[in-house]
Amino acid sequence: MNYNPSNQDTDYSHFKVEEPQPLLEFLLEHVTGSSRTKIKATLKGRGIQVNGKTVTQYDYPLEKDMVVTVSKNKQRTEPFHSRYIRIVYEDQYLIVVEKNIGVLSMKAGHRSLNVKSILDEYFEKTKQRCTAHVVHRLDRDTSGLLVYAKDMNTEQIFVHNWHELVYDRRYIAVLSGVMENDQGTVCSWLKENKAYTIFSSPVDNGGKYAVTHYFTLDRSSDHSLVEFKLETGRKNQIRVHAADLGHPVCGDIKYGNDDDPLERLCLHAFLLCFTHPITGERLEFETPIPAPFKSLF
Repeated sequence: MNYNPSNQDTDYSHFKVEEPQPLLEFLLEHVTGSSRTKIKATLKGRGIQVNGKTVTQYDYPLEKDMVVTVSKNKQRTEPFHSRYIRIVYEDQYLIVVEKNIGVLSMKAGHRSLNVKSILDEYFEKTKQRCTAHVVHRLDRDTSGLLVYAKDMNTEQIFVHNWHELVYDRRYIAVLSGVMENDQGTVCSWLKENKAYTIFSSPVDNGGKYAVTHYFTLDRSSDHSLVEFKLETGRKNQIRVHAADLGHPVCGDIKYGNDDDPLERLCLHAFLLCFTHPITGERLEFETPIPAPFKSLF
């Protein structure tokens, strides 16, 4: 059954699901002139949505009364390619990406390479009338998951309710030396100086209170693989607290560590879980531990 919520929405075809079935099977039945190859290309190009959520999984399980939206715009069926970021999830309100090292979260300077600019260019090419709004950041040399809002309203809800919406954020890191404890918590006050370096103090130094939980996953003779869970989200928090433990993040020259086995800052934001600011849906995203990290163990 063809379902069209708006007669003016000519760039899309809408279909209402009558009975549960896999997405590919449904599209082959309902999209005129479709083939498995064409449909999979459209899925890969992020041109298909289910209930407003972009889906790329061909065997995505459809349920009765869901609405499937198929883009008619050929530009939207072209896969997104970037050596700097990978799109993990996208809907009309927000987008989640995984960024590589060496890329800023937002513009800083006239020609800085940054995720926001890459996303704005992607939105323009795919004829989306939106821009990327920054709601949190990762350091240039930290890789991992980031979420951006597509409009000011979603951004403001994120910014003003971040700690209520985000219920789990975790990082994986390679630390210098062999961790003594399997798990624990680091608490301190963090204050930034004029040189943008963060200093940690066990007593209130006028900075911001920070809490980091850690779990040692593996050890070698020289390094430790450690998972960090943030209770607070302060600038450079994990890097400073790792140094407080006596086991700084590998490659972290800023905080005095010249142990650089992988020629990068060995910190990756691998888990991001939050409640959707508009729909209220719980969204959970996880990326694998970077292969170079595992190679050390």
